[in-house]
Amino acid sequence: MQLDNEISHLLDLMPASGRMLTKIIGRTGQSRLIEAPIPKPWNKGGYPIYINFDLWKRLSRPERDLLFLRAVTFLISIQWFKPAFEQTLVVGSLFGLIVEASQQDVVGVAISAGLGILASQRIWRNYRSSERELEIDESAIKTATKRGYSQIKAAKSLLDALENSAQIENRPLKFSELMRCQNLKSLCTSNSKESWEKIN
Repeated sequence: MQLDNEISHLLDLMPASGRMLTKIIGRTGQSRLIEAPIPKPWNKGGYPIYINFDLWKRLSRPERDLLFLRAVTFLISIQWFKPAFEQTLVVGSLFGLIVEASQQDVVGVAISAGLGILASQRIWRNYRSSERELEIDESAIKTATKRGYSQIKAAKSLLDALENSAQIENRPLKFSELMRCQNLKSLCTSNSKESWEKIN
């Protein structure tokens, strides 16, 4: 695997929004094949995707493609400031914190800060929930179908990538990964149109 060719291929593979928001960084020292940390709210772009290319080359091309598309899909799906209850609560608590601090109201400051922290924690947990993990997998499969993969092939490749990554990294599958594998297996074994409605 030629490193420059692989990076060029991955850049071509990702959607246009991914090219604007993410950057591929080789990091040979990490134990994971690929890592896409949740970006901080103040990061406006350049979300890093860390790849250990020494381990990466041990996956097949379809496995690499789907694992990478999954990481990109996860990053571009994060919207800290979309209009939603938790985000509104964070903004409101920040405003309340400023007002209460200017009035030197210790109780008001504590309440505003507490509400902001609780809302932020809920947003953070939502991005790592089991349901969210399954949605990201299915979104990545949908993107792969626009890159020439069939839905079944994309689901099977992502499933293989999950299982083989754990073996390469010499670790057991996490609970969330086991759930994802079960969902991907159900998508792989069913050919009915109804099974793919939520992806299409």
